[in-house]
Amino acid sequence: MRLHIVTVGKPKLAYAQLGWDDYLGRLQRLHTIRVTQLADKYADDTSKILEAVSGTYIVALEITGTMLDSHELTNFLTARELDAKEVSFIIGGPDGIPQTVRERAMYLWSLSRLTLPHDLAMVVTLEALFRASTIKAGLPYHR
Repeated sequence: MRLHIVTVGKPKLAYAQLGWDDYLGRLQRLHTIRVTQLADKYADDTSKILEAVSGTYIVALEITGTMLDSHELTNFLTARELDAKEVSFIIGGPDGIPQTVRERAMYLWSLSRLTLPHDLAMVVTLEALFRASTIKAGLPYHR
């Protein structure tokens, strides 16, 4: 499966960079991963964000989106795999994703109703995708 992780900014805190690198490496063993990290100055640039995800199935991380448990996320990824289309996960800047981008998204996914620090949201996204992928692959990571 082809996954595209689009972030506004990069993890800045040491713990987040370590977590990002770790889970990205793990995820790359299970999927073809493409990462686009837009500069912070593009946080509100709808055209730049949409250009990055053009031609893909767009999932926007949004606090008001649908919360999924790990098995539901596994089912979501399995359904997207059948679409045979790259899936882009957009992690907006600290102020979220511009309204026009949210409207263009095919799916709004919420990690939690809690407001997470931007760096932590990046790590949690990769971990959740990795966990769902190990469930699908029948690997023992998920218990």
